[in-house]
Amino acid sequence: MEGYMTIIVAAVAFVVSATMGKLMIPFLRRLKFGQTINDIGPTWHKSKQGTPTMGGLLFIIGITAAVLVGYLTLIISSNRNGMTDPAVSLQNRRMLAGLIMALAFAFIGFTDDYIKVVKKRNLGLTAKQKIVMQFLVAVVYLVTLKLVGGLSTVLIVPPFGEIELGIFYYPLAMIIIIGFVNAVNLTDGIDGLAGSVTFVYAVVFIVISAIVGFDRNGMLAAALAGGCLGFLIWNFYPAKVFMGDTGSMFLGGMVVALAFGVDMPIIILLAGVIYLVEAFSVMIQVFFYKLTGKRLFKMSPIHHHFEMSGYSETKIVVLFSAVALIGGGLTALFVYLL
Repeated sequence: MEGYMTIIVAAVAFVVSATMGKLMIPFLRRLKFGQTINDIGPTWHKSKQGTPTMGGLLFIIGITAAVLVGYLTLIISSNRNGMTDPAVSLQNRRMLAGLIMALAFAFIGFTDDYIKVVKKRNLGLTAKQKIVMQFLVAVVYLVTLKLVGGLSTVLIVPPFGEIELGIFYYPLAMIIIIGFVNAVNLTDGIDGLAGSVTFVYAVVFIVISAIVGFDRNGMLAAALAGGCLGFLIWNFYPAKVFMGDTGSMFLGGMVVALAFGVDMPIIILLAGVIYLVEAFSVMIQVFFYKLTGKRLFKMSPIHHHFEMSGYSETKIVVLFSAVALIGGGLTALFVYLL
């Protein structure tokens, strides 16, 4: 049943996300929810001015609907068969906690987009406001996992084994959550990039979840994969809609939830290698500029460096997705060998 449900959930997320594009993109245009292109990319990105943003709502709706369909179907099936496996119940609670966390991050992103687009304040939320809100969401998520019994202070490091961190686990978990939510946000800079890399990441976690026997996490990953694919129909170059911070912060929450969902948050460092490189390219650029007064990269995040070096947006998406697949494949192998 679980294997079929993974396919069904992915299909529902894909169909709903793709269909929502047909309905919502004209609606966003009518509302004049167009992207304002500031000095956040190469000068030729100015041609994208006015492309509808907040398009992340397409896959947020699709993924949420798919997860609820899968969850309710399995609950009804379990009740009919009289099955109440505590391990499965724990997986259900962990999956729902991950989805709710992603939705909370999406709300932060939506608030930021709303201020930029509707209130015409280009900066949106301040950096301090974002960090405080993200910190609160991360704390609530970790507390929720702890209360439902889905959080251990043992750090599993495939393929090497386990390390008991005790109280030090919590600051590490906070850094991973907030760091990667923002890293995914930085990856959303050219048409199709964040959606494609996250699709690869989600497929990798379908495999990893199957290896460790976490079927509900696999279902969450399948919903993410289907939602990203449905959105990419509208977001591949040339994009007809952008996901905005609404979408990228939701994806960040989902990316984090999948890693915590298999009790191995540390594997996000390799499975999410592209997100990590994007974030570090910004930090290195800032540090190098302050130190020398010169830029190490032509522009950061690093996808803009490749773009200004002559790579087309499509070529960058293919290259980064391939690197994501290699990182994800190695992660799955390490988990298998654990």
